[in-house]
Amino acid sequence: MVISGVALFFILNVLLLSFSMRNRHSSYGTEQTTISITGPFQNVISFAIRFIKQIWSHYFALISVAEENERLKAALGRAIERSNRCEEVELANDRLRTLLDFQETLSQKVVAGEIIGKDPSPWFRSIIINKGKRDGLRTSLPVIVPEGVVGIVADVSERYAKILMLIDQNSAVDALVQRNRVRGLVRGEAKDICSLEYVLYRHDLREGDIVVTSGLDGVFPKGLRIGTISQVIKQNSGIFQEVAVVPFVDFETIEEVLVILSAPSYESFYGK
Repeated sequence: MVISGVALFFILNVLLLSFSMRNRHSSYGTEQTTISITGPFQNVISFAIRFIKQIWSHYFALISVAEENERLKAALGRAIERSNRCEEVELANDRLRTLLDFQETLSQKVVAGEIIGKDPSPWFRSIIINKGKRDGLRTSLPVIVPEGVVGIVADVSERYAKILMLIDQNSAVDALVQRNRVRGLVRGEAKDICSLEYVLYRHDLREGDIVVTSGLDGVFPKGLRIGTISQVIKQNSGIFQEVAVVPFVDFETIEEVLVILSAPSYESFYGK
């Protein structure tokens, strides 16, 4: 509509100017009348042309800005992706450095494995690592991280192994309370906690006591950290206490583990 109006004004202006040129030898009054008529049309046309030029320039400017924004967004996305990859590499290096430092304190031969899967079943708490028979793994080998006990090797293929975690209800570790050497059996529970079973009523247990492996089950070396006692219940009847243990290992966040290949000794795991 705007363009059509401008075109109409332009045509009328041309006609009036042509009329004025044909009558340029006429009287001064006639010329003045023509100018007074054509002037407003020329003013409108000039305004319309300037307006269209501004819209046109702004349109291309907006297109250019939009394209530049898209390029900047793409560049920002690539930069964020590179930064995220660098962050992941740095975190992985920190974890592996901690694992390596811990590995150097061990007297037993170990193999490091990366967790590549978890059992989705709510009845079993297990993980899959990318190490297997070709790496020297076999069933019943203990699995650890610097924080403490993870579990045991439950099943092995040529390249992979299934680890039954400490918090699984089918797991059991012979353990003792570090402070007073009271023995018991750590079992997994339905939640991410464990229980210390078969502790006699007369024994003194306290919240915060550290529980470690006893080394008497023929699987785990002595002195491995298991967890801390979070609750002690002494029933009026019965000979055993009910003891809850919170593991040191965060089973939701671990990504790499160590599998101990050599047979456990009955000396302290840390050489004490």
